[in-house]
Amino acid sequence: MLSKYLILLLLLLLPYSICAESNEDSPILQEHCKNIANKLASVNYKECLSHKFEISDGHSVKGAPILVKRFDSDTGNTTHKRILLIGGIHGDEYSSVSVVFKWITLLDQYYTGSYQWQIVPLLNPDGLLRKSSKRVNANGVDLDRNFATSTSHSKASQYWEEHTHWDPEYFPGKTPLSEPETRWLAEEIERYQPDAIVAVHAPNSTQAYKLPKDNQPELGGQYQNIIATYPGSFNQYVGSEINIPIITIELPYADVMPARSEVNEIWRNLVRWLNENL
Repeated sequence: MLSKYLILLLLLLLPYSICAESNEDSPILQEHCKNIANKLASVNYKECLSHKFEISDGHSVKGAPILVKRFDSDTGNTTHKRILLIGGIHGDEYSSVSVVFKWITLLDQYYTGSYQWQIVPLLNPDGLLRKSSKRVNANGVDLDRNFATSTSHSKASQYWEEHTHWDPEYFPGKTPLSEPETRWLAEEIERYQPDAIVAVHAPNSTQAYKLPKDNQPELGGQYQNIIATYPGSFNQYVGSEINIPIITIELPYADVMPARSEVNEIWRNLVRWLNENL
């Protein structure tokens, strides 16, 4: 009789134990965090797992998952502005991934609910995780030039030929959104409807912006200038086609992390800008 009660109790508890399984127990997440930690000296395996990323329905050409971290207001206040933060669009810009991991740690510790955040630390895992990291994805496409804009894609190809002289690191792809990574990002923007987008790049020492407003405030110690919008670029797509404010942060070095004080300063400047403009 006792064994029957135990079996019944286990059956009742089974759904809860399944639901309670944390993302840290996912073999896919464990493998992906291990690969990232093996590539980036400033991101360790336990740190990656501790962030409890969601495995999105997006993936790279080679099937690597695109991870997402969300911070939503506990109050359920849907009026809070939504911010989409993206790192690792180019696989050889190590610091653009590492810095985003550090900002997730800050949010884990100090999230106040003032904004809703959706964070993609690494959009281009194939570019980063290959033996010799590349700017482009596994198909040899620059994800930052693969978006659909009002100008035909032939403009993007023409720019690639005339201004980069067929440099393979800037190949925009044969058609807009030809890559699974860019298709997922475009669909996710449509679904999430962010009020602002932040993209992190390296290695230029500038903090640049393109916004549908004329006058922008200074961002503290960060130098800013109007960002170039190349045909088919993500900045042109977001800032001009779908008219969402986008800030592109360019870190000083691709393979060297900024000092912790600078990482924190850039974050404070970014939040200050959001507070003043959204």
